[in-house]
Amino acid sequence: MSAARSSRAEGPRVIVALDYAEAEAARALVGRLAPSQCRLKVGLELFTASGPALVAELADMGFDVFLDLKFHDIPNTVARACERAARLGVWMMNVHALGGPAMLRAARDVVERSAHRPLLVGVTLLTSHSRHELGQLGLTDDVDAEVERLAALAHEAGLDGVVCSAQEAPRLRTTFGTGFCLVTPGIRPSGVAAQDQSRVMTPHAAIQNGSDFLVVGRPVTQAADPAAALMAINAEIRA
Repeated sequence: MSAARSSRAEGPRVIVALDYAEAEAARALVGRLAPSQCRLKVGLELFTASGPALVAELADMGFDVFLDLKFHDIPNTVARACERAARLGVWMMNVHALGGPAMLRAARDVVERSAHRPLLVGVTLLTSHSRHELGQLGLTDDVDAEVERLAALAHEAGLDGVVCSAQEAPRLRTTFGTGFCLVTPGIRPSGVAAQDQSRVMTPHAAIQNGSDFLVVGRPVTQAADPAAALMAINAEIRA
């Protein structure tokens, strides 16, 4: 069984996005959650404010941490960054597929040699990107085709999977099989506004579409009772 499939077989499928500006706010939320109920995502804002120490702290508390920094640079720089991230004990990290095959392979190679081997996934297109914006970037306005092209680069480079929207999950699952991990942001429970996301889906629909892990932010972090909100999402997934 691949690392990606083994990780899907165990543990929670919800990744709570700690989209905070300060560590104390993140700690306050985490104190109300349990490692058995969710994994955690640390992104650019929180990592810039609090650094590697907070990532290691969350890992020491028993949480699986997804380090969401979307590394995108020359191959050697990205490889060194991935090496350092693996030493923090993270469960998953990502690189941007637009960095190209050489960069993706360099990241994969260094992760494979890590004493603590995290999952490595590629970012395809951000869920905030619309067709119009793709055209402005010089890409085709066919979102599905662009996502599949970038996912193919990640797959060929030996990455464990990709970050994609739930709309693209069925196509990627069919193309790359069950061993390829699909991580889905833009998850909004029924009745919750899409806000700044262009491509969103409910937890139930995302799982049906083939997503493995669901990244959920504000529906949990801004809920009056975050633990109850998380419990409801987990119940929807189990259903």
